[in-house]
Amino acid sequence: MLVFFKERLAFLSVPKTGTTAYEAALAPRADVVISDPPLLKHAPVYRYNRFIRPMFLKVCDAELELMAVMREPVSWLSSWYRYRRRPFIEGKANSTHGVSFDEFVLAYMKGQRPSFADVGSQFKFLESQPNGTGVTHLFRYEDQPRLQKFLTDRLGVKLDLARENVSPKMETPLSEDVLTRFQRKFADEFELYDSIG
Repeated sequence: MLVFFKERLAFLSVPKTGTTAYEAALAPRADVVISDPPLLKHAPVYRYNRFIRPMFLKVCDAELELMAVMREPVSWLSSWYRYRRRPFIEGKANSTHGVSFDEFVLAYMKGQRPSFADVGSQFKFLESQPNGTGVTHLFRYEDQPRLQKFLTDRLGVKLDLARENVSPKMETPLSEDVLTRFQRKFADEFELYDSIG
């Protein structure tokens, strides 16, 4: 997570949406950088609302706008699947070695997910809170020009992005049946993504 106090902006770090590259590029410009532990680096809206928002509100009398990036839901799961196929994870409980992408998505759809498919939810990460705290500026991962223009205009910076924390390249075909079931069960994920301007 990055906080730009003068601009009253907090950049939430949704996992597997390229935010590590933005963190690396913008950290010198940010007033607050939370890069560790992962539970704080990747603080969702509800955790921001509970712990970080009160700090700025009570100490600085400042309400920050939130920005975040969302990835197309199947692409997001594909990135997680590939990320957990890195060689050094093989043999560990969260490894996807020996698991097809269909099997990964089916496991993700279970009530009790096995550890290799327990990767959270972008919808839950971005969900607005009862007090109105929510993401003010939401961008599609697939529309990098719009995201970069926003950051350039808002922060007055020239972005120099490097690829960081990248999942291995591989094909991740998904059968029509599994895709249909996933789209039906996680309709809220697709509706949120489709709502992004």
